[in-house]
Parts: sequence; C-alpha cells; structure tokens
Amino acid sequence: MRGGPEETKQLFSYVDIEDRIAGDHPLRAVRDLVEQVLVGLSREFAKLYSHTGRPSIPPEHLLKATLLQAFFTIRSERQLMEQINYNILFRWFVGLAMDDQVWDASTFSKNRERLMQAAVAQHFMSRLLNLPDVKGLLSSEHFSVDGTMIDAWASMKSFVPRDGSGEPPSPGRNGERNFRKEKRCNETHASTTDPDAQLFRKGNGQSSRLCFMGHALMENRNGLIVDCELTKASGSAEREAALTMIKRSRKGKAKTMRETRVTLGADKGFDAEDFVLALKSQKVTPHIAINGTVSKTGKLRKTAVDGRTTRHEGYGISQRCRKRIEESFGWAKTIGGAAKLKLRGLAKARGFFIFSMIAYNLIRIPKLLAAAV
Repeated sequence: MRGGPEETKQLFSYVDIEDRIAGDHPLRAVRDLVEQVLVGLSREFAKLYSHTGRPSIPPEHLLKATLLQAFFTIRSERQLMEQINYNILFRWFVGLAMDDQVWDASTFSKNRERLMQAAVAQHFMSRLLNLPDVKGLLSSEHFSVDGTMIDAWASMKSFVPRDGSGEPPSPGRNGERNFRKEKRCNETHASTTDPDAQLFRKGNGQSSRLCFMGHALMENRNGLIVDCELTKASGSAEREAALTMIKRSRKGKAKTMRETRVTLGADKGFDAEDFVLALKSQKVTPHIAINGTVSKTGKLRKTAVDGRTTRHEGYGISQRCRKRIEESFGWAKTIGGAAKLKLRGLAKARGFFIFSMIAYNLIRIPKLLAAAV
C-alpha cells in the first residue's frame, strides 16, 4: 500500500537532540576537544566581561559557531545564523536546544569582535596543544616555518594618496580608476577601506595586492600547527614573525626544554644572515634552504647556512617535512575562508586567521588520536 504524504505539524518533539546525532559522527570527537579547551578558558572570558548589565551571547557559543563557519566554508555570519537555525547538527555542536532562539547576525558579529580583538584565539591554541592526549602527538625538537599572503577586504581603488591628492574614480556604481604610470607605495598611499592592509607582492613577475601576511610554525612529527601569527605585509615580516613564534613556543617551558637545541626548516626566503644568527643565538639549528641566486654579474649570493649544517641527514629530512606546512595554508584558504578576509583591521584579521589554523588542527587531531590507539 502506498503511503501518502502527511503534512500534519507536531507541536512537541520528545526526541533528545543528542540522539539525533550519530554516535560515530566526526564532529563528536571535535566537540569533546573543544569542550575541554573552553573549560580552561573560563577565567580568560571572565576578564573580558562586566559583572553587571544585560547578559551577552556566551563566548563559548561564539567560538563554537566560529569553528563551524571554518569547518563548513560558510561565507558570512548571516548565512551561519541561518544554518544554525534549521540545522540540528549545528545546534547540537554550538550547544543550543531545539527551541532556543538563534541570534541576529549583526548581534553575533558585534559580540564576536570582543573575542577577535583580544588574545582569546592565542589562548585557545595554547590550551588545545597542552591537552594531555594532544601533547603526545607533538614534536618538541623539530619545527618548520613559512608565511603566506592573505588578501585584505579592500579593493585597489581604495589605495589612494595619504595627502588627499589623486583622481577619484569615475561616477557610477563601480566607477573605473586608471592607475597607469602612477607610482604607488605604502609610504605615500593607504587604503581608505582598511588602513592596516599593505600593498605587497611575493616575488618578481607577480601582481601587487592589498594584503596581510599569515605565518605558521609547524611541528614535524604530525604536521600540526603549534603557533601562528598575522602581521602587516613586508619583505622582512616572515623572518620577524618566525623569531617571535620560536621565542613564544619556548616561553614557560622548563629550563632544560628551553636550553635544548631544536631545528627549524624553512624555504630560501629565510636565508638571511641576521635571521640565521638570531636563530643560533636561541639554540635553533637553521635547516634553511640555500638561496643560490646568481646576480647579473655572475656572482653567487652568499649564504649564512654552512656545510656544518647541510652535511647532516637531518637537514634533508627537514627540507622534505617543511613542505607539509603548505597543507595548512591550503586548507585555511580553500575550506576555512581565509583566502580573502571579510574583516577589516589587523586585530580582527589576526583573530580570524588563528581560528582558521585552530580549525585545521581540530580536523586532524581526532584522526591522529584514533590512529595512535
């Protein structure tokens, strides 16, 4: 007998939302990790909020929703709120009951700004990597570092002279602006949309873009990101951020750990004498690719990485392992939505990039833990 479609609406539901999520769903393991981290961040959250006034959106819900946005490539907060409203899986992950009202997109964005501008993202990353089960996945001796360009939420037409001169775009909804034969640089020009964005290009023959620089420090055992940073784009930003992350990764460790020599793999863009000497002063062995550029006069560029480093087998291993860091950048840009930021300002852009790296780790950690059993 053929069954007919019944459109009778039920007023009540007696099935627990927990029972609607499959026991082996991948997000269950991710949610368990996130819950452990958020418990340890309770004191950090308390410092950001007043003890009086109207209750805000719980910071735990804000961070879980932000992670969902990265996991499922949701392009806007408005679409995220729509998904949480009708998607039972999303409601369960965030911690909302079936009858709980979902927030307005503008209210969500405004509340999240407080967390993005604070150091919450950095504390989240640190807490995650210090969980007892996760610590065993990390190498404490071998690391790799690299950087990538992150496009800012600003158009090239917004990059105008600081003194107010220059021709405005032609009238219309999307007026044209001719930049031919006009010399533009960060010293004389700035973006009116995002003043923190810098005009930068990675190499010769590539286009200049308004962007930031994202940096990541990876441990070489399982390719997990142990620290990350986002800075203004410049020719020395990668090396400066690398020194900052190395120093930060050893801060708070026992004296024996701080004095243990570690290795750092990197591409030839890090082959600068000042950077190599700074690494050696921190007891870091520079496993850096040699920049063997030949000048127009036929002279080979001098390198600070000598044969005492390159002759060891570990140097070649570091050079192979360091390429895995590109996987995190690729995931953050294609899945996590970090290819072009939708936030303006260095502080908010930094928070978004760090959470993209956190989401990458959270996707991989449960699989690594399951394989280690």
